[in-house]
Amino acid sequence: MLSSIIGQTIKQRRKELGITQPDLAELASVSKNTLYKLERGQGNPSLDVLNKLAEVLGMELKLDVKKNKS
Repeated sequence: MLSSIIGQTIKQRRKELGITQPDLAELASVSKNTLYKLERGQGNPSLDVLNKLAEVLGMELKLDVKKNKS
């Protein structure tokens, strides 16, 4: 599921940078509860929340057009 992949990616990057969940939540101006749920693959975060987290983690959101499988 996409939400669990996003959560795992954020958690992995956060740990690589040595940032705690409470610190990341504060730096990104999102609630701790939102971050906890996101990292567990729960909830439905807005693009705004994802963008704030990505910015703090040195990541970017990217949307690509799917290529047709022939």
